[in-house]
Amino acid sequence: MAFVVLFCATQCFAQSSTKDNKLSAYQYMKKLNSVFDYVEQNYVDELDPKILYEGAIKGMLDAIGDPYTVYLDPDYMRDLNDTTEGSFGGVGLSISKAVESTPEKPAYVEVASPIEDTPGQRAGIQAGDLITAINGMSTPEMTMNEVLGILRGKIGEPVTVSIRRGANMNFDVTLIRALIEVPTVKYGMIGNIGYVRLIQFTPETPHRVQEALDSFEKNKYTGLIIDLRDNPGGLITSVSEIADKFIDNGPIVSTKSRLVFENQIFNSSKQKTVASTKGKPIIVLINRGSASASEILSGALKDNHLALLVGERTYGKGSVQQVIPLSDVDGMKITMARYYTPSDTNIDKIGIPPDVEVKYPELTKEAETAYVQMVNDNVIENLVAASGKMTEKEIAEQASILAKTYPLEERLLRRLIRNQVNKTEPAALYDLDYDLQLGKALELIDRKDFDSMVKNAKTLKELQNEVEFEEKK
Repeated sequence: MAFVVLFCATQCFAQSSTKDNKLSAYQYMKKLNSVFDYVEQNYVDELDPKILYEGAIKGMLDAIGDPYTVYLDPDYMRDLNDTTEGSFGGVGLSISKAVESTPEKPAYVEVASPIEDTPGQRAGIQAGDLITAINGMSTPEMTMNEVLGILRGKIGEPVTVSIRRGANMNFDVTLIRALIEVPTVKYGMIGNIGYVRLIQFTPETPHRVQEALDSFEKNKYTGLIIDLRDNPGGLITSVSEIADKFIDNGPIVSTKSRLVFENQIFNSSKQKTVASTKGKPIIVLINRGSASASEILSGALKDNHLALLVGERTYGKGSVQQVIPLSDVDGMKITMARYYTPSDTNIDKIGIPPDVEVKYPELTKEAETAYVQMVNDNVIENLVAASGKMTEKEIAEQASILAKTYPLEERLLRRLIRNQVNKTEPAALYDLDYDLQLGKALELIDRKDFDSMVKNAKTLKELQNEVEFEEKK
């Protein structure tokens, strides 16, 4: 009897097995339905159809190989709704994860950016850090849904993440889940320069940016610094509305797809341009944590010769996703289009280079070993716990003492101590003692030849053409 069943099944599926490479989409769907029905009816144990359904959809989307096209199970959808509404319980890290994991290239969780004023950011986790394990479980074997299921959860409970930074730095960090409120904008004056940090692009962000510009105008600002570092992105409508405050003519961003209705051009309007920004020097700060909508704003201002980009190359996410509900509780996120800057350039997997590169010094192997030892021994935490609230002078004195034992820059040690001292307080608007990129921006913005630097900076299309020319040589 077993032989007869096997023979019949083979015959049933073999009927459509010839010339598989020429099957139509309908024929593939018919085969998929046949497999679903056969497994559900004949597997040795009774199966929940939901398991087969979720597995089939997840496998289908994973097969595309796009880390941004994924199945959203009920837990993921709930987390997504919490994020959209503005708050959730978690550790405050914007992350990504490759779909495929191999021994040569394990699919570790990569930190795209830490969210400001969250456990992850206060613990010093940085954009580009790899999370190799969570609570002792190796991340390459985990799905993105499983990762989020552990990182997010009950407020007040600990989560231990194993961090790999660079080639040699490996250390554990224990984070206490907190209420993560999705922030938008922070701003203030640095002397006569308006400084605005855009943390994420939400429906509220354009309104908050306008508040910042109005405040700067009252304070008679002479220049503007827009900080997009560690900004993971957000809504394309939000970033377009903000860019329109600076660009008075032409496209801000366009989206291109094989679907006609997904092809859009977001144009600027002279009526929406904020008068106070005209003629003022503008610098945009970027780094590898600047992604998606951050790159749209950076690219739009650069291609229009309105701002100088300072910092490091951006993340390189030039695609547009939509969340499609499949029911009341689950859905899928799918890449529908790619976006292009005003010079008709897509920066996906490439990123945007700064006009003026400012990198933080890389640690020597000796310094890396010292840093890991200091983290694992909780040196900074114990120091601050024993010293209490320290003044800047006391922070500098303690950093100088620590430097004799741990061969690290005193500037970095001051930063680590300062962050621990202020761990329970909102993050400071800026840190001129540590922030080399912001310091360079303040230096550049007062240069007499600033306008010519911006005017002569190459558009993204010109830079891309140069790279292609060099590759053809």
